[in-house]
Amino acid sequence: MNKEYDVLIIGGGPAGLSAGMYASRSKLDTLLLETGDVGGQPKSYEEMENYPGVLDASAPELMDNFKEHAEKFGTEIKEGEVKEIDADGFVKTVTTKEGVEYKAKSIILATGAEPRRLGVEGEEEFKGKGVSYCATCDADFFVDLEVAVVGNGNSAIEEALYLTKFASKVTVIVIHEEGTMDADKIYQERAYENDKIEFVWNSTVDRIEGDGLVDKAVLKNIKTGDLTDFECDGIFIFIGRVPSTDFVEDTVELTDNGYIKVDDTLETSKPGVFAAGDVREKYLRQVVTAAADGATTATAAGGYIEEEEYWQENVLEADEDVLVAFWSPTNEESMDMTNKLENMDLDAKLVKIDTYKNMRISNRYEVTEIPTLLKLQDGEVVEKLIQPTVDELEEII
Repeated sequence: MNKEYDVLIIGGGPAGLSAGMYASRSKLDTLLLETGDVGGQPKSYEEMENYPGVLDASAPELMDNFKEHAEKFGTEIKEGEVKEIDADGFVKTVTTKEGVEYKAKSIILATGAEPRRLGVEGEEEFKGKGVSYCATCDADFFVDLEVAVVGNGNSAIEEALYLTKFASKVTVIVIHEEGTMDADKIYQERAYENDKIEFVWNSTVDRIEGDGLVDKAVLKNIKTGDLTDFECDGIFIFIGRVPSTDFVEDTVELTDNGYIKVDDTLETSKPGVFAAGDVREKYLRQVVTAAADGATTATAAGGYIEEEEYWQENVLEADEDVLVAFWSPTNEESMDMTNKLENMDLDAKLVKIDTYKNMRISNRYEVTEIPTLLKLQDGEVVEKLIQPTVDELEEII
């Protein structure tokens, strides 16, 4: 691809779509790559009752609105699974598994997380044959049948409640003591009040068995170690999620659990590469926080591009020597230095950098005190003065 984008977003869930809308609205040329149905994980939900201001729309409807909003401002959406990223330099390269290359000045990683597997015998064998990770997708296959739900967090209990609209009985397998669940109280109360929901406590799934289709789970009591056959027609697994970061494990810094580490602007360890949504290290993973992440990364990416383009054009690509004065409107000494320089007969180009607005450049050149003056020749620092005197200023010019 010959086209060079300002922002390339990988992932089309709420974080990616929000980033697309904010970036495009800021007149940044934006491309979003998604492997499947745009809308991400919420596209498989039924209800959406905790997104502020949205009272009537379902989760899929809300995601359709996200997509429409991003496209309204010009976000270009294409299908493609990213294989690798080359993020060295200002212009970065993204290569898909199909062999297509895209160029962009900044990248936003919004690939989300995949359902965590139990890792037990029979799970992979019966995937799609009674084992599922999505109630909204597969519930209608289990009308008037008995199913088990593994997990006890918000997603597990919410999906168990949804399954009661189809199944004759839903049994929740809980690893904790009786009466203890990780789900919010409101979900717990709804589950306890639902006549179709039963619980098995202190238990995990040891293996899954069947003849072509699932017909039972073998449960293990974590206290006694006893194994019990539990007959069921389907098993829905909701035990957390695993971040989709395999393709960037050698590009950006990750936590021990595989989530992307970011700073306050959601920038990763690689300049110009940002992360938004469930894929990053964070406290709360919800649609509303993903959307907020998207807005933050798009805004930060715009700032990154503006700062880097200004630096490259005015400093690194300059045909003459450059004096870079690092200053701040809250520091009188630095303002005094810039005034003196502006009134001197300079043989070099003067560039002023507000350290508050341009922290990236300040950090790159290890500017920790102001005023600081750098002299660059052919893009390289040849002299650095910290809190220079008038004599030192005259000498450097």
